[in-house]
Amino acid sequence: MFKKFEMELAGRTLRVDVDRVAKQANGAVLMHYGDTTVLCTATASDKPRDGIDFFPLSVEYNERMYSVGKIPGGFNKREGKASENAILTDRVIDRPMRPLFPKDYRNDVTLENLVMAVDQDCSPELTAMLGAALATSISDIPFDGPISTTQVGLVDGEFVFNPTAAQKVVSDLALTVASTKEKVIMIEAGAKEVPEDKMIEAIFAAHELNQKVITFFDTIVAECGKKKHEYQSFAVPQELFDAIQEIVTPAEMEEAVFTDDKQTREENIRVITEKLEEAFADNEEWLAKLGEAVYQYQKKTVRKMILKDHKRPDGRAIDQIRPLAAEVDLISRVHGSAMFTRGQTQICTVTTLAPLSEAQRLDGLDETETTKRYMHHYNFPSYSVGETRPSRGPGRREIGHGALAERALLPVLPSEAEFPYAIRTVSETFESNGSTSQASVCASSMSLMSAGVPIKSAVAGISAGLVTGETDDDYLVLTDIQGLEDFFGDMDFKVAGTHKGITAIQMDIKIHGLTRPIIEEAIAATKKARTYIMDEVMSKAIAEPRAEVGEFAPKIIQMQIDPQKIGDVVGQRGKTINAIIEETGVKIDIDDDGNVSICGTEKENMEKAAKYIHTIVTDYEAGQLFEGKVVSIKEFGAFVEFAPGKEGMVHISKLSKNRVEKVEDVVSLGDVVKVVCLGKDKMGRFSFSMKDVAE
Repeated sequence: MFKKFEMELAGRTLRVDVDRVAKQANGAVLMHYGDTTVLCTATASDKPRDGIDFFPLSVEYNERMYSVGKIPGGFNKREGKASENAILTDRVIDRPMRPLFPKDYRNDVTLENLVMAVDQDCSPELTAMLGAALATSISDIPFDGPISTTQVGLVDGEFVFNPTAAQKVVSDLALTVASTKEKVIMIEAGAKEVPEDKMIEAIFAAHELNQKVITFFDTIVAECGKKKHEYQSFAVPQELFDAIQEIVTPAEMEEAVFTDDKQTREENIRVITEKLEEAFADNEEWLAKLGEAVYQYQKKTVRKMILKDHKRPDGRAIDQIRPLAAEVDLISRVHGSAMFTRGQTQICTVTTLAPLSEAQRLDGLDETETTKRYMHHYNFPSYSVGETRPSRGPGRREIGHGALAERALLPVLPSEAEFPYAIRTVSETFESNGSTSQASVCASSMSLMSAGVPIKSAVAGISAGLVTGETDDDYLVLTDIQGLEDFFGDMDFKVAGTHKGITAIQMDIKIHGLTRPIIEEAIAATKKARTYIMDEVMSKAIAEPRAEVGEFAPKIIQMQIDPQKIGDVVGQRGKTINAIIEETGVKIDIDDDGNVSICGTEKENMEKAAKYIHTIVTDYEAGQLFEGKVVSIKEFGAFVEFAPGKEGMVHISKLSKNRVEKVEDVVSLGDVVKVVCLGKDKMGRFSFSMKDVAE
């Protein structure tokens, strides 16, 4: 026997099965939204993990290809490492849930979400978000839930909730909002320059719908929820705090953290920590918790300075941006490059252009997304923060930051018809001290313009922070937070956009949600800051896209041919098109609609290839002139190749106005000759004449 609960959500049925499967997990629900099915489980270890000073939460979103009736590609024929979409879904589940676990909890917790069936009109990602929150809420794991998540689209100026596949294609907004019973706790958005007021309206429309889902979840928790288990607290004892403050006064700690140079501050804290280690050398229990205690002391000091004294660690005003700098073309020979610096945050982005055939192929669960033409990748090496560790490829954070910048820039990219290129931007983090993802938006926008990509507008990004007091009205929103304000503050609210509106949002918080006034103030602050960045910094480095792609970038000629003639251009087993490519050194792409892209770096060879293709697809008529090469000589005439893989015969009687005894008396193999088309002979071959060319 199992318990089943149902509600109507955005025009479709949301069904929850409890105690049906996975009963050994601390909490498990089988979620059904339409025909989408996701198994969501929450498990926790019996004991805390030794030697850590953080909450070890792992979120896994496991895509199974059987859910869409597909066998995985490749030789292995089974699912391998998580896709980029799965990693981004992991992050969007983690962000609203992590703040709701106890801050002193150190037991390992894993949230597994297994996608078993996909209805393209009912998002499996959304279903997993709802299920992960509910599975944790009914479990015995300490968690201040439930929460709910809603997706919002904007179609023809109207909001649509949890949009279908067709609605997503035409939507101007892809917004995800998670809420607690009182507040908004997570925002993620991609948008086509949606105005700020419309975005705020969408956020709180989603928040309102979330309250209905939370009410539904509350009934499930009331009937099926387990009593939360006891756990070992890792809170820092008050006696340790008191002893530390006797040795290092609040004024001394304030002086240690009050600097705009990260290395100086870290050295100050190192000296303080060594001093405390000496003082507590005989107390092993306190030494084990000293690192966390010093962290909490810094946090308390910074928050008090900001909230009560309106003093930031680097001395800036509350709405002041750190010193900015921008430049383009600093890397030679690449297709486009730009560097953006904000204080101790520095990003260099390099743009690469390629034929559309280089677009990324996607083998995922979303049947509407099979290729990706624009790719943004973000790298975060250890030297950027003055550390040393081996590089093991991009982690979840790097993938998330790359996807955020990609989402911010997509709305301003030209269409394939306007600009038939695949585009890759790579952001290299040279220095990091707060919001490198938004610096990468600025650098990438300039790099694209440097490469000659005709983007519709510059895009800038900035991050706002937050420090809260005891009440909802006691708070301060900070513009352009640096690393310390991110670590010790309550929010990292990243917003990217153009002058017209927002193109991307990502909000991380460490508290139990934000009120509407905080969100409105943060969006207004980021609007003001990004406008300043675009007008006063970026536009002075490069005001508009270059008129043409650079010297080292591939050039593309586009043609349209009759789709019925594609086979003529390709030739038997690719013989014709491969011959053109070999002779001219270009790359040729043809789609099923007859769109031809010729890509190369030498204009003369590109035009030669275009001429060949034009010749091949032309409906030949008597009287047309061609130039070709003699490729074969017979007793009765010569065969002339007028395009790769395309030949016609000049009969011996048509070689010259004079009588010809032997074909070799007039032409030799390899000669380039001019001929006129006489039509087709009885065998269907093209018949040419050399003697009638003058006429």
